[in-house]
Amino acid sequence: MDIDPILLSRLQFAFTVAFHILFPTLTIGLACFLAVVEGLWLKTRDGRWRDLYQFWVKVFALSFGMGVVSGIPMSFQFGTNFSPFALATGNVLGPLLGYEVLTAFFLEASFLGIMLFGWKRVGPGLHYFATLMVAFGTTLSAFWILSANSWMQTPQGAQIGPDGVFHVVSWWKVIFNPSFPYRLAHMLVASLLTMSFVVAGVSSWQVLKQRHADTARKALGLALGAAAILAPLQLLVGDMHGLNTLEHQPTKVAAMEGNWQTGPRKPLLLFAWPDPKTESNTIEFGIPDGASLILRHDPDGVIPGLTAVPPDERPPVAIVFYAFRIMVGLGVLMIAAAWTGVALRKRLPRTRPYLWLLVGMGPAGFVATLAGWTVTEVGRQPWTVYGLVRTAHSVSPQLDAPTVVTSLMLFAIVYNMVLAAFLYFAARTVSRGPAPQETAPRPALMSTQAAE
Repeated sequence: MDIDPILLSRLQFAFTVAFHILFPTLTIGLACFLAVVEGLWLKTRDGRWRDLYQFWVKVFALSFGMGVVSGIPMSFQFGTNFSPFALATGNVLGPLLGYEVLTAFFLEASFLGIMLFGWKRVGPGLHYFATLMVAFGTTLSAFWILSANSWMQTPQGAQIGPDGVFHVVSWWKVIFNPSFPYRLAHMLVASLLTMSFVVAGVSSWQVLKQRHADTARKALGLALGAAAILAPLQLLVGDMHGLNTLEHQPTKVAAMEGNWQTGPRKPLLLFAWPDPKTESNTIEFGIPDGASLILRHDPDGVIPGLTAVPPDERPPVAIVFYAFRIMVGLGVLMIAAAWTGVALRKRLPRTRPYLWLLVGMGPAGFVATLAGWTVTEVGRQPWTVYGLVRTAHSVSPQLDAPTVVTSLMLFAIVYNMVLAAFLYFAARTVSRGPAPQETAPRPALMSTQAAE
């Protein structure tokens, strides 16, 4: 059976992107967490905050390294697997990705060494400044990457010339395209929320096993407090993002809702079985008028249907439909878990079933993020630049199926080996907890005491 090289190239890029996005998602959140923790240490001089910083900075270092390594092959795939796309969009995406390297990556690289190795070599103020700069750098990196990806979703500020190449007419419109503010906010909150549940899960395990339990309880309280704010905030940001998507990508929203026919009073489908052949759902279970109420804030609001566009302009409905429900379902579960933790805050160490729940929910943010990116990227199909450049016209024509199969298999083998190594060292770090030598006073404090 012949396999379409276009599909194989998309699968390869999807695999590498899905693998890579796990690590920036964690590092963006962890960098902010470390900045807060070090700030608390400087304010209170409570050694537990210092120990937490020195413990979680190791996890941050592992994740940051994995993010750098796994991100490099993606840019090469633009030239190897998607050369027509790279040629057409190079004037737009090339500078945006270049700005990410020249600003965010250089900023992170400049201060990362101080952050990781300068604890006993520089003063507290300089070290804290380095931590803040790394946190700012990770956020700035997300700014540029999300700007580039959002332009592909809602392109503006560039025109296609007679040569089939985009030429920028307004960088302001390119960068701040219509979906960018919503998608940036959605991703940043997702990163912070992912971090909150990772920290809560690891801290709960340490409390359950009575390993550095006193320090772990400080982290657990901070993580749950953050999650209790971030999870409802993500629901609000997601709603705003959904309304923006309805305005600019109505077909994607129709796939998310499993809605085939345009009309009012559309139900919010909790479960359905979309059937593209019959252009209907063979099974439906939902809340009457729910979709119209959420998307139009009016039960009589008209919701666009998939049949409003030709079949060759519709995304794979089932993938988008189910991925969206995984993302939203996990979001609701995270809200419930976070607020349960707030209610139990005085009894947390004795509430073992809840602590085990938090351990199990440690990866929830990663799964929700992958589901959200699936909705975003698959829902954009069949376009790479929405409404302007088709995916079928973006893949390198010289590629054949055996070549892509070989590279995809190599990516899968190498990436899984690297992931296994990361999980091994991360598990060792979590199991050991803060090292005894980390409780030693910093040189800056020792020199002050000696002077006295």
